[in-house]
Amino acid sequence: MRIPDDFETYVKRGIIRKSSTNRPRAKFLISESQKTFNGLVKRLDVMGIDEDSANSIVKDCYDVLMELIRARLLLDGYNSSGAFAHEAEVSYLNKLDFKDKDILFLNDMRYFRNSVTYYGKILTVDYAGKVAEFTKKIYPKLKERCRDPI
Repeated sequence: MRIPDDFETYVKRGIIRKSSTNRPRAKFLISESQKTFNGLVKRLDVMGIDEDSANSIVKDCYDVLMELIRARLLLDGYNSSGAFAHEAEVSYLNKLDFKDKDILFLNDMRYFRNSVTYYGKILTVDYAGKVAEFTKKIYPKLKERCRDPI
């Protein structure tokens, strides 16, 4: 897998558009992300990961992180839609000073989550464990970057 194109490329292509800041929606997404993250951590602590839960763990981890990215985009006055919107949103991590290896990992998550959702792919327990650990590591950093400057 590759790192997504530069964020400005998606702006030029119209996948990301400048819009007015949407603080209420951003606040909602941050709150939902926190609730889902808390539930995910409880679920992992109590049940762990097995063949029955691997796919749903990966999807939940992806949703937790993407909600925060979307919140930051909304706070910065951006909106995304259409083909490649999720890839464009992942590319925003570069603007938030995340390391290339973290951007690449999240882009891989995007790819595998789509493989589950649209093509019926079954993910391994090992991969789901790596995704869960990545999410626990990245979540606090990303949430910190979602603070509203006002």
